[in-house]
Amino acid sequence: MSDNENTVEEKLSPVEGMKTASRYLRGTIGEELAAPTDHFGKEDIQLLKFHGTYQQDDREARGAATESGKSEKAYSFMVRSRIPAGIMTSDQLLAHLDLCDEIGNTTLKITTRQGLQLHGILKSNLRQCIKRINDVHLSTLSACGDVNRNVMACPAPYRDNVRPVLQKLAYDLAMHLAPSTKAYYELWLKDPESGEETLEGGSDEVYEPIYGKTYLPRKFKTGIALPDDNCIDVYTNCLGFIAVIREGNVIGYNVVVGGGLGVTPSAKKTFPRLADRMAFVTTEQAIGVAEAVVKVQRDFGNRGDRKRARLKYLIHDEGIAWFRAKVEEYFGSKLADCTHDDVREHNDHMGWDEQGDGRWFYGFNVENGRLYDNEDRSWKAALRDICRELRPEIRLTAHQSILFCNIEEKDKAKLEGLIKKRGLPLTEEISNVRRWSIACVAMPTCGLAITESERALPGLIDDMEKVLADQGLEKELFTVRMTGCPNGCARPYNADIGLVGKAKGKYTVFVGGTRLGTRLAFIYKDLVPFESIVSVLTPLFAAFKTNRTGTESFGDFCTRAGNTQLLKWYDEATAVS
Repeated sequence: MSDNENTVEEKLSPVEGMKTASRYLRGTIGEELAAPTDHFGKEDIQLLKFHGTYQQDDREARGAATESGKSEKAYSFMVRSRIPAGIMTSDQLLAHLDLCDEIGNTTLKITTRQGLQLHGILKSNLRQCIKRINDVHLSTLSACGDVNRNVMACPAPYRDNVRPVLQKLAYDLAMHLAPSTKAYYELWLKDPESGEETLEGGSDEVYEPIYGKTYLPRKFKTGIALPDDNCIDVYTNCLGFIAVIREGNVIGYNVVVGGGLGVTPSAKKTFPRLADRMAFVTTEQAIGVAEAVVKVQRDFGNRGDRKRARLKYLIHDEGIAWFRAKVEEYFGSKLADCTHDDVREHNDHMGWDEQGDGRWFYGFNVENGRLYDNEDRSWKAALRDICRELRPEIRLTAHQSILFCNIEEKDKAKLEGLIKKRGLPLTEEISNVRRWSIACVAMPTCGLAITESERALPGLIDDMEKVLADQGLEKELFTVRMTGCPNGCARPYNADIGLVGKAKGKYTVFVGGTRLGTRLAFIYKDLVPFESIVSVLTPLFAAFKTNRTGTESFGDFCTRAGNTQLLKWYDEATAVS
């Protein structure tokens, strides 16, 4: 018997009590929305996440110190849209741009999970924001919280028998695994003056047939990839599907489970983990098996310690054989073993490519996913121009960039002209190291951030570009990912180079991961000041140029050499200088 079968006797975390008492995610959110305050109470803060919003505090906009000596917090809200496979319309993107200008902080963020985030939304505008997103046929429900979140899939618009199948599965999974509670409609979409009765309570079977009253122990992430294109980093997900293709058609998926990168540095019991291969499923079995995986995590995941509540810890503790047996039990039949198919390449889909129907798509690199306008660069203005004049379908990538789809041959030059008109570089003008870098939001709004990330990485890349050019390595392909804390939202732990905020102004530098996303990196140096990051990497770039084997990648080289040798090269280089 699994130890998890006895967790009912264990002390539950406070959040479990909040979920149980929430009446299916209602809590007192409705009452607090009507109250003349600028923030919510502790319990509703947790419930709001399920609805797609986080209460945040802008640490740079705080007011004067109170009598207690603490500054008055500057409360606002991040609102995240759930966009399966990152597929949306021009009108939906324009609506988000309008929201960020009219009631947000004037910037819009493309996330690393193919969604959009608005920041700086005041409590008084929260209902308006969520309703307007729904008015354009998108939703924020389950973009956050202890449920299955946005389902990722390769967004490329190739008109073949493969990509559309994966993208449809992403949408179907997102809908199937979405919470069923009526609370979302009641709080955000129903007219509060209508007098309609509010549905409260109800049984698990009626309202949450998959999740029950307490939903999942922790957040849950799902992604779908191709063997020749792991652009969504499938092994970092709780649940992943790798398409198995025969004669140009998807016949099923190799299912991987137990990935997740978040870490709590003070708790050695936490660690990043890549998923294990579990079983092969047919296309007809995929949704049923996904539901079974979610239900096993629901019933056996750790509800006493949220630091150990992710699916990765259940599989680490119990083993993949135990977990597969439970999934088969919940699914109702045995599953086949995985085929030999596995991820072997990663395409970021940047630049021009043919769709297969006579039209084109253009992958437009958005540095760190931040859309803003200033005197030098006008990202939002360029997007408005493109969406209004060309009306492309919009697809968001897991590298925080945009695909403009369904572009006619005659409009290719026009698209490029609209980009250049606003002072922005074309994808082809961006260095490889910048193109393959991503960063989380971090300071000043993320409550978990210890250091800068999104605002700091562009300048660091400026310096790294110079070093790589000096070494003749500017054409190399490798990933650089930066986060403001160890939670790993920008997936730094399986990158060629990962930069993770550890203390004020200092980072842990990881190396040895891979652009393919199938290997964890290791710590090269800890507590490195921001201004020293490039200098501690420079000796590695020099050693890579001199000692690499064939076309070996930077991450492969670091792994083959090992950290003892890397540190030796660093010491030798710094001793000479």
